[in-house]
Amino acid sequence: MTTLLSPHKRKIHRLGLATVALLLSACSILPQSETLTVYQLPAAQLAQQTPAKKENGAPLSLRIATPYSSQMVDSARILVVPQGSQISAYSGVRWSDPAPVLLRNRLASAFRADGRFASISLGNSAGPDADFELAGDLTAFQTIYENGAPAVHVHYDASLVQSSSNRSIATRSFDIVEPVQGKEAPEVVKAFGRAADRLSAELIDWTLLHGK
Repeated sequence: MTTLLSPHKRKIHRLGLATVALLLSACSILPQSETLTVYQLPAAQLAQQTPAKKENGAPLSLRIATPYSSQMVDSARILVVPQGSQISAYSGVRWSDPAPVLLRNRLASAFRADGRFASISLGNSAGPDADFELAGDLTAFQTIYENGAPAVHVHYDASLVQSSSNRSIATRSFDIVEPVQGKEAPEVVKAFGRAADRLSAELIDWTLLHGK
């Protein structure tokens, strides 16, 4: 038995069907979320050294602050400068943390692996004051192109501060350029790891030279 609808109800029924059709159409054209591959910096590859000590024979301690950076560098996207001043990012990949945090943690791991500082803490961690604090500005953490070939560029302006006097006792700019052996994201990440190794080794020696 067929139920006849009044003209008014037939109009409401047609409007309802049209609304459902519009909703289904809208769902079909919504952009799909980007699938991201998340990368960490490769582990430090540094040999352990003999611990350094203060003049009174006690082991040295160091606190590593999160570097300051521009809004562009302070990002989890893996940046690339294909030409001139144009800044872009690799599609479908990102870092596990924003670049300043990523580098801070990587430096802390390298200092701990080196072993010449008895205690390594992070700038936002609780605990007793360290003998020195390593702070700085991260002004470049990206891939650049030199003569058509990709290379990782890391620029870090470091400042070593004596905690007892809150005085900067040494400053230095570290500029690392590491060639990328390929053009895909995994090869770019490996180049960032090698650049971080080079920066860590230079920073550790420089910090120990002035942190006495």
